[in-house]
Amino acid sequence: MSGNVRSRLLDEPAVVSGRYMAAYALFNQALADRLGLHPTDLQCLNLLEREPVTTGRVAELTGLTTGSATRLVDRLEKAGYVVRERDAADRRRVLVAAVPERIAEFGRMWERLGGDWMPLFEDLPDAELAVIVRHMRRTVEFGAEQVTRLREGRV
Repeated sequence: MSGNVRSRLLDEPAVVSGRYMAAYALFNQALADRLGLHPTDLQCLNLLEREPVTTGRVAELTGLTTGSATRLVDRLEKAGYVVRERDAADRRRVLVAAVPERIAEFGRMWERLGGDWMPLFEDLPDAELAVIVRHMRRTVEFGAEQVTRLREGRV
């Protein structure tokens, strides 16, 4: 690949990534609005559906203060998406757990919306699909690192 073509190709992610992130943020906002949630609450649900965690861990995962994380959990509990329960291993700890039926409702909505995404990938060769998956994983890691830098004031 010639240097000029490569240079133009390397410039493209800066343009496309801004549009990609804006499209995702707007999608996230629309989905949260539809569910009657705040966008941060919606993303927290994505984290909580994997395993119960303490409110302190919610704060760590989201970068919120413990007070803000408590209010977030309160909103999710009031909306019926999570419950607080005692940790069976340590009764002093309280875990925040997703309510499976509500998560299933969320999942059904996501499937209706996500079903439209699959054709975007179905016609791609395995090698191209693997590149996209690798990119997504790297983006998740990179994003987490940048969040840490921002929160620590290292910019």
